[in-house]
Amino acid sequence: MRSKKSKRMQKLSVLALATLMLIAFAAGNAFATNGYFSNGYSLESKSMAGAGVALPQGSLDASSNPASMVFVGKRIDIGFSFFNPNRKYTVTGNPSPPPAFGLTPGSQDSDSKWFIIPSFGFNRMIDDKSSVGVSIYGNGGMNTNYDTSTFYGSSPTGVDLIQLFIAPTYARKIAAKHAFGITPIFAYQSFEAKGLQAFSDFSSRPDKLTNNDHDSSYGFGLKVGYLGEILPNLNIGASVQTKILMTKFNSYKGLFAEQGDFDIPATTTVGLAYKVTPDLTVALDWQKIYYSGVNAINNPFLPNIMISQLGNDNGAGFGWEDINVIKVGVQWESSKEWTWRAGYSYGEQPIPDSEVLFNILAPGVIKHHATVGLTKTMGNNELKFALMHAFNEKVKGPNAFDPAQQIELKMNQWEISAGYTWKF
Repeated sequence: MRSKKSKRMQKLSVLALATLMLIAFAAGNAFATNGYFSNGYSLESKSMAGAGVALPQGSLDASSNPASMVFVGKRIDIGFSFFNPNRKYTVTGNPSPPPAFGLTPGSQDSDSKWFIIPSFGFNRMIDDKSSVGVSIYGNGGMNTNYDTSTFYGSSPTGVDLIQLFIAPTYARKIAAKHAFGITPIFAYQSFEAKGLQAFSDFSSRPDKLTNNDHDSSYGFGLKVGYLGEILPNLNIGASVQTKILMTKFNSYKGLFAEQGDFDIPATTTVGLAYKVTPDLTVALDWQKIYYSGVNAINNPFLPNIMISQLGNDNGAGFGWEDINVIKVGVQWESSKEWTWRAGYSYGEQPIPDSEVLFNILAPGVIKHHATVGLTKTMGNNELKFALMHAFNEKVKGPNAFDPAQQIELKMNQWEISAGYTWKF
């Protein structure tokens, strides 16, 4: 009886923890970014710079490859990350007289230095060939808070974007070492913009441009994946995530192209995992992020701002381009109790130097991540840690409204993560 009561209490505790995580997401988040996609979601993946689409690790694997879930058994994974993005812009050159749109010379750092980011995963085996599970995770990086009037006549300036994904997953083996998985993705977004009054004359709806508090958006997408051993000790994994179609931000239909539409871009990921020795595994992933599929993200600032108002289908956006990301990770099991990981990733720059003016709001310029991590196994449970550093990256270009000025965007990041796993 005590055992059954203990199990019930454990399930209730896990449910309460998952609820608290959803509340934490609602409070705000930001992430180590490739543009604004996280480089990894589980603690294991974070330790390997996001690599692992071909390496089953835990119940957050649906975030990279739904097919992995059938290989990880019955388990619960939780994680918390303490994330420190350091964002800064610098304006050089004196502003030209009107009608030029000059900025005040000097440097400004974004406030909001630390964020707490939760993650949660659960998986159970239906039988020896199939599993069901759920992963809860998010994206971010478009968070700025400049305690100054960045654009003339505007209030303190910044944006806050939160994206939460709830991903139930079904995976099934089609052979002993081959599987497919499918994950419907339920998405939630929250967005706020402040300090953009200077763009009112360029907006189709100036009342829906800025300073309208947080607005919410909901949507749905799909991810499918395959994982299999194609040669002895060599796995291949692949996943495709559709564009996630979101409801519109009605409070910001005068800012985002297509009357407030802000869908989440599609991605494709392919990777290999090779067990060099029984204790040493190397993983290599390639990921493509299709920012060009979302007008609000991809539309260039110029000439669009001059030929179509903000909020229209061809209204100015952030000018982000599609990027390729390469991730390399190493995992070494030094004993039954200790597993060590490290990784490095490189992502192309999504922001051209011609797009720096609007991207003061969203300086997602990071290209290089280095990571380390470890797992301590304690019976059926695991304690996990990860450390990430995203190196200083800069993008510099002309002020699109005042070419006499140069704008430099700069960013670096730190992230410390801890997690725990229960296996059943």
